[in-house]
Amino acid sequence: MADEEEFVRSVEDGIRLLKRIYFGKDRAVAPQKQQMTTEKAKLESSYIPTSPMMYAVIENPAMVDNPDIPSYQPHVHGKCYPPALIPLQMNEISVMADCYYDTAFVTVKGSWRLHCIMTSKSCDCRIAVAMGEQGSILGVEVELPSKSYSTKLVAEDDEKETKTIAKIEDGCFLKPHIFILTIPEIDGGTYISVTLRWSQKLLYHDSQFTLSIPYSFPEYVTPAGKKITKKENIKFNVNCGPGIEVLSKAISHPFKELDDEDEDGKSGLFYDSNVFNWSSSDVVITYKISSPNYHGSVLLQSPEQHDTDQRKMFSCYLFPGALECKKVFRKEVIFLVDISGSMKGKPIDDTKQALSAALSKLDSEDLFNIIAFNSEEFLFSSSLEVATKEAIDNATQWIDMNFIPGDGTSILNPLKQAIGMFSNAGESMPIVFLITDGAVEDERQICEFMKNHLTQNRTMCPRLYTFGIGLFCNHYFLRTLAMMSRGHYDAAMDVESLEVRLERLFSRASSIILANIAFENLDGLEELEVYPSHIPDLSSEGPIVLSGRYQGVFPEMLKVKGILADTSKFSMELKGFKSKAIPLDKARVKQQIEILTAQAWFTEKKDLEQKIAKMSTQNAVISEYTRMALVQTERVKVIKPTAKRKVYSADEKIEERLVQKTVLLHFLGFGFGNLIATIENIPPGAIDTEDEPAEIIAKAASNCCGKLCGLCCCCSCCIRTFSTMNHQCAIALSQCLAALGCLGCFVCCKYCCCEGHK
Repeated sequence: MADEEEFVRSVEDGIRLLKRIYFGKDRAVAPQKQQMTTEKAKLESSYIPTSPMMYAVIENPAMVDNPDIPSYQPHVHGKCYPPALIPLQMNEISVMADCYYDTAFVTVKGSWRLHCIMTSKSCDCRIAVAMGEQGSILGVEVELPSKSYSTKLVAEDDEKETKTIAKIEDGCFLKPHIFILTIPEIDGGTYISVTLRWSQKLLYHDSQFTLSIPYSFPEYVTPAGKKITKKENIKFNVNCGPGIEVLSKAISHPFKELDDEDEDGKSGLFYDSNVFNWSSSDVVITYKISSPNYHGSVLLQSPEQHDTDQRKMFSCYLFPGALECKKVFRKEVIFLVDISGSMKGKPIDDTKQALSAALSKLDSEDLFNIIAFNSEEFLFSSSLEVATKEAIDNATQWIDMNFIPGDGTSILNPLKQAIGMFSNAGESMPIVFLITDGAVEDERQICEFMKNHLTQNRTMCPRLYTFGIGLFCNHYFLRTLAMMSRGHYDAAMDVESLEVRLERLFSRASSIILANIAFENLDGLEELEVYPSHIPDLSSEGPIVLSGRYQGVFPEMLKVKGILADTSKFSMELKGFKSKAIPLDKARVKQQIEILTAQAWFTEKKDLEQKIAKMSTQNAVISEYTRMALVQTERVKVIKPTAKRKVYSADEKIEERLVQKTVLLHFLGFGFGNLIATIENIPPGAIDTEDEPAEIIAKAASNCCGKLCGLCCCCSCCIRTFSTMNHQCAIALSQCLAALGCLGCFVCCKYCCCEGHK
């Protein structure tokens, strides 16, 4: 990831440079409002993108000027390091969101102008794509007058064909939900058309889905000058399949209902307005599937011709319904919490808060225990405790006293202790919450242990709810544990979201209403592949959405069975529909790639890795086995070769050709954990980047003489000081140093050559 603090400093420098620009009489850029707080976090958050943004990357501040009207500002000497980022003015924006089940696909089209660079100069421009819940970038397209740029995914086997590799900051994540991409060399005054595409998850609570799209623009992106209305367009579509009534509701903007959405399971809203200032609030839309009880269906489709897998596709969903009187399972809960040294500070504090909140929500009939671990294990009790008020108060005090970060991380032994505490009665739901921020060497051994334990004949096998913090833990190891035990996996890639996401996972596990779900009457199928293969339990806090491939004849009514909280048997039939209204290959491919990647990590099968790479490149979904590349397409005029010496007109001699150049971006996946960072107790959120050669030299120079005295006279500080000097001062200083160098040579020659003539 990119350095967030450096990004904020660069934007601050860019806004200061923006004050140099003159836009004519009665014209000015909207100034940034002064922050009325001294808290650093709030000040920084004002410059973190909360909407699609574009910045001019300024290394030489002398090029900053109005491309239309010269400002005649005093000349600026020196360079900006790191480069300043000037937010560009936005002229047009439109948003399209298509929702299928629990996933939304968002397309944003915008137009920006490079309003801060002289027409005779050019600079790089950086796009920031702020996405919503679990956002995944799908593509970026940029149109310029003479060339265009687009992103694509390249498999690891194809990387050898692409020789040019970009810098890290040219394509990476600023935060887990903010993707940044640098477009090189754009001329001043150019209008830039950008298309952004990403997918994100919808939140589910109280039987309704919520879509939130980052759409809060700062004031300084409004074009300078007299107030002129600008076009703002937002369109929202939801499709949950035939036979379902969907009720949509807008919260943030004055949406209107689309008149052409008459089919069952479809609903639409639109917002179209001329505005003076861009929106200052996110787009928030909710929709509810009206059904008081369990409901679901199966959607069947044939594959497209270009699909590498020609088996038929299906998607099955099961919703809990809106009834609040559904009984939840009695629970036996054991919290397994990592208290290694890297958890020190905010991670351990937020984990304590979330854990205390989870304990307070346990029912009086539930049983619980807590095991904290680093290189050792610390048990709250030797056996499960009844969740009485007194026991919960004691547990809260024990957490405050014993959650002290220490060295080492060992998961297998505390996990074995937790599994051994559960009873085999089958009247309650055994749940293990595993919370960690590190990777361990015996992860596959842990998975094998759980796999063997889960194959034992038990009425109710233990569920693992796993939660990863930061990028140093192996998220595919945690996902594997959750999938094989019918549990759930979640993660906080940044520490700021830890408490909220952890409490959300606790709420999902605390509200299980249907367990041991399985399909029947599928004997007629020749082949069936389901993602995930072990169907997770149904919770009132979220639906189940499955997908897969099959060969043969799918039954018209799919029978589903399970166990309710009162241990009675559950059975219902899901009707199958053949429809192209929902693109299944697009809607469920991200879930399939994540599940297959976890399987490929666990089994170490190369054919699975190749399958994932094909799915990733075909559907533009980032994976661990592909990398993103930026493709430049330039329209170049070429003179046609002629055999005869004959005079032709200019139109006949010159033709236009498209020349492509591909630049490979740095790896965008999570990876499979970082053992070294775990051993060294590096906290989550620390930037793990490879230094460029120039940066290595600069860092070496900064330490070469810094210890000679207490003053800051290191080489790096001298370089920064000299870069701000004007030409006259620099010439005088260089002449002085040259004279001192000559004197030094004279003294050296005197000692070397004249020593024998004393």
